[in-house]
Amino acid sequence: MTTLKSRLQDDLTAAIKERDELRSATLRMTLAAITKEEVAGTSARELSDDEVQKVIIHEAKKRREAAEAFADGGRAEQAERERAEGEVLADYLPEQLTDEELDVLVTEAVEEARAAGAEGPRAMGAVMKIVNPKVADRAEGGRVAAAVKKRLAG
Repeated sequence: MTTLKSRLQDDLTAAIKERDELRSATLRMTLAAITKEEVAGTSARELSDDEVQKVIIHEAKKRREAAEAFADGGRAEQAERERAEGEVLADYLPEQLTDEELDVLVTEAVEEARAAGAEGPRAMGAVMKIVNPKVADRAEGGRVAAAVKKRLAG
């Protein structure tokens, strides 16, 4: 069993014993998503830590989007619940890049792409190919794309 998945299961057991409803419900949903991913396809398989982390990232993104939707719909209580679930999942994600750190990585990638001959807004794809491996799950794709667009425009 992967270490991240076993950590999730251990934390779920602890949350149940502590009667922490929010944490236990969030971890249950995440473990269910991991299990669903494991049995998807032609044969069941064990996910690696990286694959488990991608499932957690996806679940956290779903929580952020749901919180925005609930907030836009005037359902503040549900939006707050989704944000709280997202905070629980954040404990299992790599440390996110600050805006300044992201700007440094994007600036370096833009300079590297320009050195290779990519210019203007059409260089977006080339810059994203350079910056994505450096960012590696430490910033959401939309945030990275926005930073690249901003850097290429100005």
